Amino acid sequence: MDTTYSVPATVPIPSRPLYGMLAQFPAVCFTLTLLTDIAFWRSANILWQNFSAWLLFAGLVVGGVAIVVGVIEMLARRRTRLFRPSWAAIIAYVVVLLLAVANSFVHAGDGWTAVVPYGLALSPVTFVVMLLAAWLNRSAVSRRSVGVNHYA
Repeated sequence: MDTTYSVPATVPIPSRPLYGMLAQFPAVCFTLTLLTDIAFWRSANILWQNFSAWLLFAGLVVGGVAIVVGVIEMLARRRTRLFRPSWAAIIAYVVVLLLAVANSFVHAGDGWTAVVPYGLALSPVTFVVMLLAAWLNRSAVSRRSVGVNHYA
């Protein structure tokens, strides 16, 4: 005799969008770029500049893929619309990618001036705008009360 049973959920939670998982990778890459820029500034070891350039490149590639996937999901899947970021968050994400492109061009140079002072200035600005975008996205999802049963 089987005594296990399951209780159905009172509030259906839609499946999480794929872009949300992809968006984490550029965030990590751009954060690590800030750290490797600081390491290069403190040590002048060219290895850190190379790490920064590759982290920027990887973050930009996956960030571009995340934008394409996010647009496709937003248009195709009605169930992910609850998790859709606000327009302010979308604009902030685009600004993050534009700052990362500018930072990548700065890091394309050789030697000390490839990071100091402009790369070392763009990395923290990119990081702060990225935090602002994440906060705007999270507050937009919280305002929609995703997963909350108001009738319980």
